[in-house]
Formats: sequence, structure tokens, C-alpha cells
Amino acid sequence: MRFSSFTYLVGQGLHNMRANRLMTFASMGVQIVCMILVGAALLFGMNIDAMVDYIGEQNESYVYLVDGLSDEQITAAGDAIKAVPGVVSVTYISPTDVLTEFDGMLQNYTNLMDTFSEDNPFHSMYKVVVDDVSNIDAIIEQLRVIENVESVSATRELSKLFVSIQRVVNYVSYGLVAVLALVSIVVINNTIRLTVFARRKEIGIMKLVGATNGFIRFPFFVEGVTSGLISAAVSSGVVCSAYYALYRWYLENPSNLSNLLGGTLVPLESVWYYIVIGFVAFGFVMCGIGTATSIRKHLNV
Repeated sequence: MRFSSFTYLVGQGLHNMRANRLMTFASMGVQIVCMILVGAALLFGMNIDAMVDYIGEQNESYVYLVDGLSDEQITAAGDAIKAVPGVVSVTYISPTDVLTEFDGMLQNYTNLMDTFSEDNPFHSMYKVVVDDVSNIDAIIEQLRVIENVESVSATRELSKLFVSIQRVVNYVSYGLVAVLALVSIVVINNTIRLTVFARRKEIGIMKLVGATNGFIRFPFFVEGVTSGLISAAVSSGVVCSAYYALYRWYLENPSNLSNLLGGTLVPLESVWYYIVIGFVAFGFVMCGIGTATSIRKHLNV
């Protein structure tokens, strides 16, 4: 295609958008609403997934050591715990540390430091955090066979609950995205078909005077791509601006809920490019190719 023909057809596509403003705005409106709904569902799923991951990371296990160990034996046990696959954090807690913590909690009632100054009843222990709570059972079995380990305490049921919640949230959130995307495809395709149907006589005349199928399709393709990219830009601006405002409000209004959720939402800078690239791809593919293919039956004159 010559450059002059290309610029002419692009100009025709843009002219068609102006000449059919009502249908163009209607199509873009549907696209924007659908993209915003899909973007909101994606952001919701990402944040729920991050929240469950954060809660799961707080699920700590405690490895209790036998009494009477030397410093070298305690250190060796700690090194063995760190070597277990899946363990990401190991913190040593001495009997004195445990006694001090309980003494602070009960200082209004008794003085535990004085009571147990000669005979501390607590064990040396390691606090262990794993990378994936779904593997907690296998990790615990490996911790139990380490030399000088007396027992391992872990809230397995809570770990399994976290994994179940994460799985359900993933299914629901991404299933919702799939449903909204399907609805968007159907609605946008029907809107495009209405636009093409309203101009079927124009297509027929162009075909009768000898215009090729590609020549007829290209202005519609330009029209569809342009409206799709404009819709993507508007949707990206709306979704990112709204999410940024929510993110700022969340940070500036700390609460017990924010502590539970990990103190913050997923930052906008970590997700904005997913939104923008997804919207641009969606607008280009659905609107551009959808417009071009929707006129196929009207080319048979």
C-alpha cells in the first residue's frame, strides 16, 4: 500500500468517527465501562492475594530445643534449621528472653524474674518462618529429626486455612475477570456490528464501484483501533487515578484492619503497567480486528 493511500484511508477512518459520533461515543462508552470493571476486578484479586500471602507469612512455627545444651549445640541446631528447604527466617529466643516477655505481660500481678531467677522453666527455641505455608507439614517433619530438637509447635490448621482462602480467592477473582471479559467481548462486538449495519449501504456502494475488500476494511479498522485506544487511555486514567486515591487514603488512615492486611495495599507503581498494557491490548484486538471482521458479510455484494 502506497503512503498516500495509507494516509487517505486513515483520514477516512477518522472522518467516519466524526460523521458517526453517536455510535462512536456509544461504542467507546461501553468499552470504557467494561475495561473499568475488568481493571477493578484484577486489582481486587491482586490485593486479596497479597493480603493472604502476608497473613500466611505471619504464621510462625517454634522449634523447642532440649535442655542443657551448650552454645555450640544451640548454634549447630540453628544452622541445621536454616538449611531446611523452605525456611526463610530463623530467630533464636533464649529462655531469658521468654521469661522477660512474660514478666512484662504480668508485671502488674507478679514478678516472674525474681520467682524464676534460679530455675527458669522455659526452653531455648527458634522462631521459624517458611516461604510457603502449603509446605508446612513437610517442613515440620524435617525440623523434628534435627539433632537436639525436642518438639515443633505449628498451627497447621491455620496454615491450611490460609492456603484454602488463597485458592478460593484466586478462583473467584480471576473467574470474575474472565466473566467480565467475556461480557465485554459480547457487548463490544454487538456494538460494532450495529455500527457496521448502519453503514451497510455505504459499504455496498464502495464494493460496486470496484473497491477491494482491504480498501473497504481499512478505514473501519482505523476507526475501531482509534476508539479502542482512546477507551484504553480513558479507562487507564480512571482506574489508576481511583486506585491511587484509594491507596493514599488507606495509608493516611491507619486502623486495625490495615494492620491485618499488612499495613498497605499493593502500590500503584507495581501494577499500573499491567492495567495499561492489558487495556491497550484489549482495545486494539477487540475493537480493531472486531470491526474489520464484522463487515465480512456486507462485502458480499
